[in-house]
Amino acid sequence: VSGQPGKNKRPKELGENKLKPVNKKVKPKTPKMKERESADSSLKSQSILTQVMDKGRFQKLAATLSLSAGQSIELRCKGSNVTWNYPSYLDTFKDSRLSIKQLDRYGQLILANSTAADTGEYSCWLQLCNGNKCRKDETKTGSTYIFFTDKEELFVPTPSYFEIVYLNPDKPAVIPCRVTTPSAKVTLHREFPAEEIETDGTDIVYDVKKGFVYQHPTSDHKGIVYCKAESQGAPQISIKYHLLYVEVPKGPPSTTIAASSKRAEVSDSIHVICTVLGEPDVDVNFRWQYPGQEVRK
Repeated sequence: VSGQPGKNKRPKELGENKLKPVNKKVKPKTPKMKERESADSSLKSQSILTQVMDKGRFQKLAATLSLSAGQSIELRCKGSNVTWNYPSYLDTFKDSRLSIKQLDRYGQLILANSTAADTGEYSCWLQLCNGNKCRKDETKTGSTYIFFTDKEELFVPTPSYFEIVYLNPDKPAVIPCRVTTPSAKVTLHREFPAEEIETDGTDIVYDVKKGFVYQHPTSDHKGIVYCKAESQGAPQISIKYHLLYVEVPKGPPSTTIAASSKRAEVSDSIHVICTVLGEPDVDVNFRWQYPGQEVRK
């Protein structure tokens, strides 16, 4: 079908308003529908987490958020049984600045007077419970990484001035020099011999949420390293990290058990110690069995 443009209409540009196939209602809509479904699915997983703004406004959170240190923040997650995850040190020191409440329709997390050390991931999810057994509802979760920027603290503060990082050939190793300002330029340095370690983006990469990651650690990487960050001012140095290369044989950890005494009278105290030797940084759960033990049903 073709025709001359009306008198009141502008001339057509070259290639404009091309004829479309008869089944135009089917082909163009298929990819659009898939894109829309994918976007809706992404929004669904993030929709339960919001930030409370001024005057009762709410804002859905992106993957990252930058706030100035000193600000307070209130997060809400929709649901009647919400579980939260946040930087672990807030629990370690039982920080009174953190308040978590569960209300009828949502969970609430308030962090007052934030500091650079609060930088990290904040997430929540809905729990589905059947009796005493609960599981995470994977379709109703929310997560954001919050940078609490501080010019005086480019690196996220740590409780120690020296940390050990184990290099295992079977898994990546992380030098956790995270920054509070996502735009900061961060470099990795060896203490001896004094040199900058090249970050090639393949074997060694920098993740602003984790630090420097050695994808395939080797014995050549061992030594003492530190990070340097620059952001509109004098550069700052991180704490030092001692990289130790370890090779642990495959198999379960070995255990030994010893008692403080082989004989004891009634009412005497006795100490029994169980020692486990195995791969570093692996959680170990102990389960004891002894005579007269009450069996839990």
